[in-house]
Amino acid sequence: MEIILEKAGLMDAQACMDILSGGRDFQREQGFVQWADNYPNIDSVRADILSENGFVLKADGNIAAYLYIGFDGEPAYDVIRGAWRTKEPYAVIHRVAFDRQYRGLGLSKAMFELAEEFILAQGFGNVRMDTHHENKRMQHVLEKNGFVLCGEVTLRGEPRLAYDKIILPPSQDTCLCD
Repeated sequence: MEIILEKAGLMDAQACMDILSGGRDFQREQGFVQWADNYPNIDSVRADILSENGFVLKADGNIAAYLYIGFDGEPAYDVIRGAWRTKEPYAVIHRVAFDRQYRGLGLSKAMFELAEEFILAQGFGNVRMDTHHENKRMQHVLEKNGFVLCGEVTLRGEPRLAYDKIILPPSQDTCLCD
């Protein structure tokens, strides 16, 4: 199976929204609500795409997943109960969802590897993400892919588990590690 990560185009917006809606439904099937009915929505997907931060993971030419990769920080990450392992700058990944037919195939590993290659090419060596306390599946995926739980942040008024991953050896001036 050929797996690629590429920037989403406006013609992909509805397919990306369908994947995110399916992800929202999947969260509810697992017994929690991380994404409200009105978020993410088609406007946020279009904004992601227009800002060149919306990405699709393709498997043999078909859109298998959608994700946001940003480089302008996340204001909610400025206050953490716990501690990030590095100082800024960092990339952020949000709104990760897989099409139902591509879940459970191990594609998250490929997605993160490709995303990390892209992030490194932009000159960033640190990635931050967050997820809902009850999103055990995403917590497992993050930890399996080398992310470390750093604490808790508040995003859109709700507490979220905060993770980071150092993808480049940190320099002395950026590492907050021992």
